[in-house]
Amino acid sequence: MAGQGRLPPYTPMLATPARHLPADDADWSAEIKWDGIRALAFAGAGEAVLRGRDGKDISATYPEVTADLAAAAGRRSLILDGEIVAFDRGRPSFSMLQKRMHVARPTRVLTTAVPVAFVAFDLLHQAGRPLLRNPYAQRRAMLDALGLETGTVSVPPAFPGQVHAVIDASRQLGLEGAMLKRLRSYYYPGRRSGSWLKVKHLLAADVVIGGWLPGAGSRLSLAGSVIVGRPGSAGLDYLGQVGSGFTARELRELTSALRQLEQPGSPFAVPLPEAVARRARWVRPVLNAEVTYGELTPAGRLRHPVWRGLRPA
Repeated sequence: MAGQGRLPPYTPMLATPARHLPADDADWSAEIKWDGIRALAFAGAGEAVLRGRDGKDISATYPEVTADLAAAAGRRSLILDGEIVAFDRGRPSFSMLQKRMHVARPTRVLTTAVPVAFVAFDLLHQAGRPLLRNPYAQRRAMLDALGLETGTVSVPPAFPGQVHAVIDASRQLGLEGAMLKRLRSYYYPGRRSGSWLKVKHLLAADVVIGGWLPGAGSRLSLAGSVIVGRPGSAGLDYLGQVGSGFTARELRELTSALRQLEQPGSPFAVPLPEAVARRARWVRPVLNAEVTYGELTPAGRLRHPVWRGLRPA
């Protein structure tokens, strides 16, 4: 886009899972944690580009968002940090978002059936000036003053000094959790920082699919479960199998993708339990997904994992 080449190629700052809540709410601001995918918006000269966490241009996947961002920014040069979210009856829905996130060029029918929004929560660059070394509280005030709310673009409120209240409210509303940000913190592109904390009411894990087990009964021709792990120094560290949480459409599409990725050997770092290995169909470990779970067992396995969906690589 015209003007975007003059904007720095930032990547999103990452949060650290909260082990303990801050002792003093006064030093922190709290926001709702949105159940979507992270994106940076680069806007300038009447145009806008969306880039995912990996830097990939995802503008064509969300054309209504890029159009509204361009209109909201106008001639201003901005970089915004935020999240792309789909809603189901007014609540963030990751399963709804999946219907959009893998479609490179959605039809008007799809954009109407599954509308999405860009939720902006930070301002990294404005009028040719980087704001990374401005405290979060100042960046947030500048973002609120921009008046960007229009169409699919929203700037939900942040709540300084109300950490526990926002966490309690998000739990009561059945939302994913809350984000806590130290008011004086700087922005560190691409880095995970203890100045940003994420509080999740459900534990979630990013996993890699290394194989699958055929189903039974009505799922005989489909995957009954996927075998997942996380990258380790010698290959994938085995985390267990995930067999619940799939829609019928997800199962059909996932099984088709898995069949195309099959390989003769296991990608896991150690031999799997015999009951799993003798039925497993191994795949190249290139599909990333998110699951929720209750806890990790002493053996490092996911307890009660539930499928949430594929994630961008």
